Amino acid sequence: MDLRQEYFNGSDWRYIDHSTGLAPMQSFAFDDTFSESAGKDLSCSVVRTWIHQHTVILGTHDARLPHLKDGIRYLVDECGYNVIVRNSGGLGVVLDQGILNISLIFKGKTEVSIDKAFNLMYELICKMFEDENVQIDTKEIERSYCPGKFDLSIDGKKFAGISQRRVRGGIAVQIYLCVEGSGEERAEMMRNFYNHALQGEETKFKYPDIDPSCMASLETLLGHDLTVNDVMFKLLHSLKDLGATLNMDPVTDEEWTRFEKYFDRMIERNAKINAKMDD
Repeated sequence: MDLRQEYFNGSDWRYIDHSTGLAPMQSFAFDDTFSESAGKDLSCSVVRTWIHQHTVILGTHDARLPHLKDGIRYLVDECGYNVIVRNSGGLGVVLDQGILNISLIFKGKTEVSIDKAFNLMYELICKMFEDENVQIDTKEIERSYCPGKFDLSIDGKKFAGISQRRVRGGIAVQIYLCVEGSGEERAEMMRNFYNHALQGEETKFKYPDIDPSCMASLETLLGHDLTVNDVMFKLLHSLKDLGATLNMDPVTDEEWTRFEKYFDRMIERNAKINAKMDD
């Protein structure tokens, strides 16, 4: 069965629009909150859109960079970006007003493979851009920032990356879509970050050797104007076209209580990084 039919056709999905008003750490706490809701059957599946201003989200591997302090100072002082560490593995990604993040959150444990969950997001993205007459490939773009098996690219240029997190019986599949602006300029900034944070030192973990030319925005790749709002419309239209029923149920009191717990964990995680900066 087509994954899109399996998960969307005739299914209820709760749409949470967090495109304004949230801090990045709150976003990751909300995804954990809704994952627990879905895993415990306290909510139907959730689709959440989120956008943040000038922030670099580092992964747990980045937190072990030998000269992390110098890398963060470059991002903050020279580029004007905030920096946080997320609650999952992987490497650094850039968020700004031209980047749309989408989370698909649904129930699942060991019966849903990692690849199956990734493919659900990939197939949804293909549906959203089926009228563009382009081939979207899913393969690792090795010299991109945050390279991974489920990088999305057109003609070898990466415009999106997918991550996945599992919490208490729920799965959150998250994608960042580089929609507007220059993907190459964002990649150049991340290359400079790693240069500052590594300073030529050998490490056990292999950090990416970034080539900015292998990354681009969707508006560049598609050759026409495209906004984040356009892509949000494509998302909602595609879900309805696939047979999903959408609601906008508010956050419940129980979810707010759980959110505070997950948010506190994010604050604690980032306090450790801030302490390193003060050493």
